[in-house]
Amino acid sequence: MADLTQLFKIAYQEGKRAELQGRLLRVVLIYCRSSTKPQHQWPIKQKNFTLDIIYLHDKPTADNCPQKVYDALVDALEHVSQHEGYILETGQGLARILFRQTCILLSHPLQRCMQDDLDIPKQLAKKTLANEAAQNDDGVPVSTK
Repeated sequence: MADLTQLFKIAYQEGKRAELQGRLLRVVLIYCRSSTKPQHQWPIKQKNFTLDIIYLHDKPTADNCPQKVYDALVDALEHVSQHEGYILETGQGLARILFRQTCILLSHPLQRCMQDDLDIPKQLAKKTLANEAAQNDDGVPVSTK
């Protein structure tokens, strides 16, 4: 069992300290257990920190169900986050993806858009279409501004 309650207790205490100093607390959880659903017991009204999650998982098998774990992580994030928290996931485990996701989490919680509005990662097809639209018939780039 993966119980997140103790993590939330520590974050809540640190969040109170941060509020007194005029700061925001952000907790980044890197969760790597695709066969263990996280649990917690936390009051819904105690929100004084922002939780971000990077979820690294294996492919679905008979022994694990990454979608159920992901859903439990989303519930936990929505339950404890004071501001917009992000959950980013990958089943590939590539260092490049982990680096990109960590960079996304560096944005300030008060300056974030809703995660559903984030256009990441950009699909290659979208990049190609944008490049083609920016060129005229002669192949000369045209400003899109």
